[in-house]
Amino acid sequence: MASAIGWLGARRARGACLRRVAGFLLVGGYLLVASGCAMLAPSPPEDQRNICEIFREQPSWYDHARAAEERWGTPIATQLAFIQQESGFRSHVRPPRTRLLGVIPWRRPSSAKGYAQAQDPVWGEYRDDAGGLFARRTHMQHATDFIGWYNARSRRQLGLSLHDPERLYLAYHEGQGGYRRGTYRAKPRVRQAARQVAARADRYQAQLGACEAEFRCRRFYQVWPFCRA
Repeated sequence: MASAIGWLGARRARGACLRRVAGFLLVGGYLLVASGCAMLAPSPPEDQRNICEIFREQPSWYDHARAAEERWGTPIATQLAFIQQESGFRSHVRPPRTRLLGVIPWRRPSSAKGYAQAQDPVWGEYRDDAGGLFARRTHMQHATDFIGWYNARSRRQLGLSLHDPERLYLAYHEGQGGYRRGTYRAKPRVRQAARQVAARADRYQAQLGACEAEFRCRRFYQVWPFCRA
């Protein structure tokens, strides 16, 4: 009897050990995949002041931004100005953790993530409404489309022009409800950021006018009259 009890105890101990090992492997595998994806993501452009140089480094970003413009109406330059302000073109960036007692890494102040710094609730709305189940905040294609979708919603709900990047950014940062209540009026840093976004969008737009032909019809199958630079 004692040997049977000992055998059962050893078996349970082995089972518990195996479950712990499996858990560690699962978590380790997830972290490895996540870090690998971050390593494979495009590096931020070296010259973020010039939209032409940005697209020369990452020509597919032009395709994504143009597709979002055609779908939702937000100009390419405005989309890129938002992304530069929000993430500096870093695909996996998140807000830094707060510090408990000034030392211990603690919670993040928000769930913002990725190029567009979309937070979990509104990202879920976007995926349900327009982005689809496989939309990812760390992909430029989905980030530009999200910005276009959000600005189109600001136009419908608030009557904002898609060619007014300063007000669009205020609504983007504060949310449509916050914009309607005027929460940004008590936030000088947010107002300053919105002015910077507007100035950057204007500069990007002027630059894009001189180089967009490089990117519009660059593939061998994009030929006139189906593609016009």
